Order: sequence, then structure tokens, then C-alpha cells
Amino acid sequence: MSRRAARIAAALALMPVAGAAQSTGIRSWCNPVDVDYRYNFEQINTGPSYRSGADPVLVTQGGQYYLFATIAAGYWRSPDLVHWTHVKPSRWPFEDVVAPAVLSVRDTIYLLAARMEPAPVLFTTKPATGKLEFYNRMMPPLPYAASRGDRADIPDDSTPPGPWDPALFHDPDSERWYLYWGSSNTYPLYGIELDKTKRFAYVGRQVQVLRLHPELHGWERFGQDHRDPRTPFTEGAWMTKHGGRYYLQYGAPGTEYNVYANGTYVGDAPLGPFTYAPYNPVAYKPGGFMVGAGHGNTFQDLHGNWWNTGTAWVAVNWNFERRIVLHPAGFDADGDMYADTRFGDFPHWAPTKRWKTSEELFTGWMLLSYRKAATASTALDSFPASNLTDENPRTFWVARANAPGQTATIDLGREYTVRAVQVNFTDYRSNRFGTDSVYPARFRVLGSRDGKRWTTIADLSRETRDRPNAYVELPAARRLRWVRYVHGSVAAPWLAISDIRVFGNGDGAAPATPASLAVKRDTDERNAFVSWSAVPGAVGYNVRWGIAPDKIRQTYQVWADAPTTLEVRALNVGQDYWFAIESFDENGVSKLSRPVKAAR
Repeated sequence: MSRRAARIAAALALMPVAGAAQSTGIRSWCNPVDVDYRYNFEQINTGPSYRSGADPVLVTQGGQYYLFATIAAGYWRSPDLVHWTHVKPSRWPFEDVVAPAVLSVRDTIYLLAARMEPAPVLFTTKPATGKLEFYNRMMPPLPYAASRGDRADIPDDSTPPGPWDPALFHDPDSERWYLYWGSSNTYPLYGIELDKTKRFAYVGRQVQVLRLHPELHGWERFGQDHRDPRTPFTEGAWMTKHGGRYYLQYGAPGTEYNVYANGTYVGDAPLGPFTYAPYNPVAYKPGGFMVGAGHGNTFQDLHGNWWNTGTAWVAVNWNFERRIVLHPAGFDADGDMYADTRFGDFPHWAPTKRWKTSEELFTGWMLLSYRKAATASTALDSFPASNLTDENPRTFWVARANAPGQTATIDLGREYTVRAVQVNFTDYRSNRFGTDSVYPARFRVLGSRDGKRWTTIADLSRETRDRPNAYVELPAARRLRWVRYVHGSVAAPWLAISDIRVFGNGDGAAPATPASLAVKRDTDERNAFVSWSAVPGAVGYNVRWGIAPDKIRQTYQVWADAPTTLEVRALNVGQDYWFAIESFDENGVSKLSRPVKAAR
């Protein structure tokens, strides 16, 4: 094909058709967060490149949200947690920022990158412009650690270089400042006071504030579903003050698994001593499309609602290929901190007011595309179109050519009311390195009721922002049976998509509540065995548990084509638990079953 013919084909493939509507997604959002993730630079000459985002910190300033993350060539700004604009800063420390400490206090945002040696602190009072200035030219070297007597194998004068995975904290009541840091499967997390009058000079010695106890806390065990005997990692410190108490949060047991989670200890002073909270982990999402919820921060939105950010696991090109997720959070009347990950990768409403419960944010739009028939114009033999509907970001479809007009079509099986579509691109044998350039993917999504007449329901043919996890809410609900992706262009050598996810509702009643729920606590109290009876026509189940019948907040999503049994390996020794279950399908969600106490 000549260059002129190729240009004509591209124009025809993206030309709007009658009934086309520009989708803006102005009301809802869906994990992973729809930002223009940057290409890594770490794998140059050693492997394929990929887009990634991890270790998020989300803060507010001047009525806007600002999102910082690992390897982002800057940060993102949003007025509503839905629409994101990348901000390129006037100066940026080192090659790029990894695991940043970010804190917004009054009219200033402070930034400290994770480093193995002293690093400068930057600040801005005009974050929308990207203007950053030095708050100090260099943090001083870390002093020796002071022993708390809880790790005999770590000498009192031994501490890892850093601060790595740092977190800044300002106590609004005392006006005192603190630094927390650590990322290791040997060393604990540390904390130290800072002298703000001396540009964050250290006050005294650092103390060991937290270490893992996987022998007591099942969720702190390493590996997929906590099945790896290796020593787990603790990292990603964050401090939140609420109700006069200090919640020291941490990520564990490893970012490269489905069980990466945030936990918390609670104390009466910024440097402790801290006590392990009975409700742990705080944020946990081991099942579904976007798994993992660890190493993030806790913040209040512009309406006063609490949120918890985290890092989700993708691992196509490397175990540390990840995305950013966001979950509603809060503190209950007993002071227990929690995050709501139920349907955590389904569409949620953007916050516009103070909510009473986090469940108000769930749109109720169900997944319509799971295991539905998918076809494509072309496909490489090992990467069939069926991968597009398996809800697994580690499997994907690859077209035989990255050419305009390539299509992938999903047959939903019957008509549904379609509300939103999410297109998740994969970096397959990509050759893009560096974080400073944007390579937008351009495409349209068509819909049809009869498979013959097609209407454009989402048009990103003129997109200027890279959206590897493009989520588009339709301006109006559509009655559709078929959904088709029409390719325009991507900058990578190959057109590869892991999942095209279609959301909406069917016309039937919600499924029945699963019967015969049974829970048996293992002799190892960290584990429990759950079983239930299958519900005909169900798409999946949410196995839910908590430390009281009215605190059933943990969720493990299980697909209905898997066995109706689950081993939960995330429990704490000496803690009682209650379990419940619900089923879901394209029509909705069943009533939650009666809570059952885990029998010992």
C-alpha cells in the first residue's frame, strides 16, 4: 500500500458516521485511573518498554487534585478525579521521580523523591503551572537508627541508605513535621522528626516504627495469594491523623502480586509506639481485573470524603509493570480505618458532595462482556481475540498489523443497556522508551443492535492524550448487542489490547443470594476455607468478610466459572471473623447473605 493510500485508509477508518457522539465521561470513572501513563526508561537495551504507574500520592491544592507517581515525568492535575491533565514541571529531580513523598500544607506542595542518598526537597505554590523551586538543596545524611528492641538481628547503628519510599507528615495541631521511610524485607520502617525552621533538618535520631509479622498476619505473607515462603517486603509508609490518633500505613507483602495491600498501625504520637489495628489490611483487592491495592496514600477529597490510593499489578513485560487505583475509604465509629474495594474496577460516580457510605459511589453498571464471544479482523496465533473478554490484563489480543481499520468485535449475546466502555492497551514488543513523550492511541467504538447497522458510540479519533486504559462513559445509554473497536493508530509497533470491557445493565432481575455458605477456620488461624452453592446464570461472586457482622468490608471477587470454594489466607491470628457472600450478573447484585462466623 502506498503512503497516500495508507493516509486515505486511516482517514476513512476514523471518519465519524451518522449518529456519532463525542464521549466525555463527565460523571463516572473506572480503575485503573485513566491517566497518560509514561513509558519506562529502565529497560533500555535489556527488554521491551512499557507504560506503568505506581506508588501514587494524591493531594489537593487550590480546589484541584494533584497526582504524583513513580516515573511520570511530572504529575497530573484534575478538577474532579475524572479528567486528568499532565503537568510538566519546570525542574525535576534526577532522571525521574520514584516513590515520591508529597504533602500539601496550606498553600504549598512539598516533594521528596526516593533516593539511596541525600536528595533535595522541592516545593510549589503554583502546581497548575508546573513551577517547582528548591525548598532545600539537599536533605542531610540519615543519622543512625535508635533501637526499639524489636529486631535483634539489626544492629542499633545499622540503617539502610535512603530515605527510600519516603513520606512527609505535618501535624496540624502541634505544627511539627515528620519523615517516614523504608522498603525492605530485612529492615523495618523508620520515622524521625524534622525541624521546619532549618529546612527539614533532622531532630534527634530515627526510630524503628513498624515491622512485619507474617507469622501473625496472614495477609503479610509473600507471593500470589500469600503462598510464597520467602520473607515479605514492607514499604510505602503514609501517616494520617484522625480523631486525635495517628494511623501509620504501610504496603505489604510485595508489589508484584495480586495481594499487595495497605495496612495500618495506630498510635497516640507521631513516632509511636504503634499498635496493630484489628481491622487489617485496610485496602485489599486480590480478585478481579485490577488486582492489588498497596503502596498509596490516604487523602480527603474536595467534599471531605476519604480515599485510599494504591498500586495494581499488570506484569506483562516485567513483574513491576503496574497501574494506579483509587478506592473510597473512611473511618468507622470505632476508629477502624478501611477502604472499599468491592467492585473496585467497575464504574463509580465521581464525588460531588459528602457521601454517607462509600456504596453510594457504585454506579450499579455491571460487566456485560465477561467471556462473551469476540472476533477480530486479524490476530496473531498466540494472541486470539478471545483474550479480550477474559478479565485478565496479562493476556491480550494482538492484530497481525498495526494498521488503520483493524477491528475487534464483541457479541454480548443479546441486547443490553450499555453505559460505558473501557479499552485497555498492552505494550507488546514495544520500542518506546523515556517518559517525556506522549503517544496517543486513536480509535472509535461502534455499537449495533443487529450486527449490520453500526453507530459510533465513542470517538477518540482526535485524541491528543495517551490513554492506555481509556474509560469512556457514553453521553446517553444505548441499547446494543454488539460492540466494535475500530483502530486508527498507536505509536507502538503492534496493536495489542488486553481487554475491552463493556458496562451497563440487563433487563432481568438480580441473581439469587448464594446458599449454603460455610466457613471453616484452619488450624493455622491465618487461613479459612469458604464454600457456597452455585447460582445459575451468575457471572461471579463477592466473598466478603470482616471483624464483626456489621464490618463485612473485605472482598475477594471470584468468577462463576471457577470452583465455588475459596481459601482466604489473609486473616490475623487471635481475631474473630464473619463471612458473607453475594452473587452478581449482568442485571445486578444479589442481596448479601446472612453473616456466618468462621468456625474454629
